[in-house]
This record gives sequence, structure tokens and C-alpha cells, in this order.
Amino acid sequence: MKEDFLHYLWRFKKFDTLNLRTTQDEQVTIIKTGDYLELAGPDFFNAQIKIGNQKWAGNIEIHIKSSDWYLHHHERDTAYESVILHVVWEHDTEIFRQNNTEIPVLVLKNYVAPEIISNYQALMAPKSWIFCEKQISQIDEFVFKSWLERLFFERLERKSKPIYDLLNETNQDWEAVLFSLLAKNFGLNTNGNSFFQIAKALPFSIIRKESFELVNLESLLFGVSGLLDSEKEDVYFKDLKFSYFYLIHKYQLEKVYVEPVQFFKHRPDNFPTIRLSQLVNLYHKQQNLFSKITALKSLKEIYNVFEVSAGSYWQNHFQFDKQSPKKAKFLSKSFIDLLVINTIIPVQFTFAKVMGDSISEDLIMLLDEVAPEKNSIIEKFNSFGIKSKNAFETQSLLQLKNEYCNKSACLKCVVGMELLKNNK
Repeated sequence: MKEDFLHYLWRFKKFDTLNLRTTQDEQVTIIKTGDYLELAGPDFFNAQIKIGNQKWAGNIEIHIKSSDWYLHHHERDTAYESVILHVVWEHDTEIFRQNNTEIPVLVLKNYVAPEIISNYQALMAPKSWIFCEKQISQIDEFVFKSWLERLFFERLERKSKPIYDLLNETNQDWEAVLFSLLAKNFGLNTNGNSFFQIAKALPFSIIRKESFELVNLESLLFGVSGLLDSEKEDVYFKDLKFSYFYLIHKYQLEKVYVEPVQFFKHRPDNFPTIRLSQLVNLYHKQQNLFSKITALKSLKEIYNVFEVSAGSYWQNHFQFDKQSPKKAKFLSKSFIDLLVINTIIPVQFTFAKVMGDSISEDLIMLLDEVAPEKNSIIEKFNSFGIKSKNAFETQSLLQLKNEYCNKSACLKCVVGMELLKNNK
């Protein structure tokens, strides 16, 4: 038995509320269960109950055993002086306020139907991956779809927090924020932090000015990345290095150190040289990119904006001084899909919130067009009968696994609550 189950029972009144009595045999009538805020202090705030003929307003504290009150040292905390009812599963000791008045106790297990307890035990049985893996596919389709929507926007709220941080750092410069976020995602998992540091090291005002000169922009990003630190015979390398030193002198930029970019374990198309050049060409081709991003409504429009390749030098190179067969290195649709999921959608969502607009349906419709992600979590859900048709569903499932399943928060999850009602 866990306290979160008792919280669930009290919050949703999943017990016989008509015949409640305290351990002192006084009748209890619940007027209001209280607000479940999950803050420090008592579990439920601003509750209203009647004990006997006396109406009380205050807070409710819930424990497995009455003695947990002392185990948690509530007797030393004045925040618990306002508790009007102590709800427990087992009563093993009386509890007193600091003025020596006894706190009434309600033993909840006396009023919970056996099937609710058995449902809880079935749900919380030892798991191999998630508790409900054998039952999740049985959830009503409409209920599950609605839960996925809530999960999706929970995930977007989490993704919006670093965007707000960047806005504060850049004096609300949305173009600068977008540049940093795109850079991070162009770097993928391995080079994401390095690319992010590169973008933040360069004032975006300089990016704006130099975006009209492709070599200048590429030299800035390559120079800050450390890719120009060595000596090579390659003419293009020397041109970039010369341009970089000219620009840092022109703009009086200080030398910064970022995490070294990695080539190891990358396919050549994902080499940092190629991804940085593609990012440079995007900003060379698309001026005022932020205003375009916020106006995009369909995947086709996004593919058109991001139809860019690495620079001409990189058509027959993956690294400096090493020639390779000629190949146009355009951004693939699968790579652009990642940008949609991790940059474009979060930026559109956050900007709309700041502007007071609602674009929830537009975001869902856009991600409905994007192919489902492929990773071990999505594959596992698929094996349980939860087959994702698009990126909207995969993003929602990732939120479900990371924020609910991994934290055993079944009683805060719609799936868990449905199974508690429906298990036989």
C-alpha cells in the first residue's frame, strides 16, 4: 500500500462516503475533500467536513499509519496545526496538536470496496517495463486519444521552459532564440551541446549581418567550433581561416572554447562539418527565418523552407583535405521531421502563448503529417498493441513513459485510473 493510492481514494471519493466515522465513533460528512496541490505541508488544502454536528474548515493529512505523523516529524511543523482530519489506512496511535487537542482520525480501509483494492494490486503488480503493459491496449480509444492530447501539451510546456530562458538571455530576440535551438538540433545528440554553445557564443546581430556572405558565415561557425584550429593545405580551409581571423578582429570577438565536435560513430552525412554547413546555408538562403517559421502550417511548406544543402565545397568533401565522391548533401525529410518535432513546434507553441494565441489544433494537425519516431520506447509500446501513426502520438507516448510510467505515477495517469475502475 502506498500513500499515492490513498490520495487517489480521497481525491476522487473512491470509498463509502455515507457511513464514515472517526476512531472516536463520531460521524464524518465530507463537504469538500480539499485542493490536492502537491506542495509542502498537508496533502489537501482548504477542505470542509463535519464531525458530529461541528463543521470544520482546514487541511487534510493522509498517511499509511497514524504513527507516520511522528515519523515525518509533523509535530514540529506549524503548517500541520491546521489539520482537521488525519486520514490513515491503519490506526496505531493517537495524534495531538501542540495545544494538546487530539486530531480526529478516519481509518480509510474500513470504507474501501475489496474490488478497488484488488484492482490497485493488479495494476501495481511487479512490472517488466510498465505496470499496465498487459492492459493498456484495452483502454477506450476516445479516452486514450484525449489523454494523448494532454500528454502532448504537457511535453510542449516542458520544452517551452528553455525557450523562455533563452528569451531572457537574448532580450526577447526570437530570431536569436531560434538560431540557438536550430543549431542544437542540427548537432543531434552527439554534437547538440557543442552546436548550441557555438550559436550562443556568436551575437546574433553578427549572424544577421554576415548571412549575406556565405563564406563569412561559414568561417564564423567553423572557427568558433574549433574546426579551423589546425593547419591544413586545403585552399578552402585557408580561406575560411583567413576570413575567421578577419571577422573576429572586425567585431572584436573574444576567443571562446566550446565542447569539441565529434566525428566518431557518425555516418558521414551527420559529420559536424556537413551539419554546420547546412545550417549556414539555411541562414544564407532564408532571411528573417523566425517570421517564416511561425507562419508555417503544413509539412510541405516546411520542407520547402528547409530545402538546403551543404556548401559547394562539401559536395565532394566530408572533411577538410579529404576528397570524396561528389554528392549533393541536402537536408533529408527525416532530418527535417526531427527539426519540426524538436524546434519548430516548440517555438510556434511558445510564441503563440506569449502572444496570447491558441494554435493547439494547428500543432496537432501539423504533427499528424509527420512520420512516427522510431526508438526503443515507441517499439515497446507497439509490442503492447499501441501502434503510433504519426509524431503526435509518439511524442505523447514519450511523455507518458518518461513522466508517468518511469515514476510509477499510475494514479495520476488516465490509463491507471481507468484500469482501477475497469479491472475485474
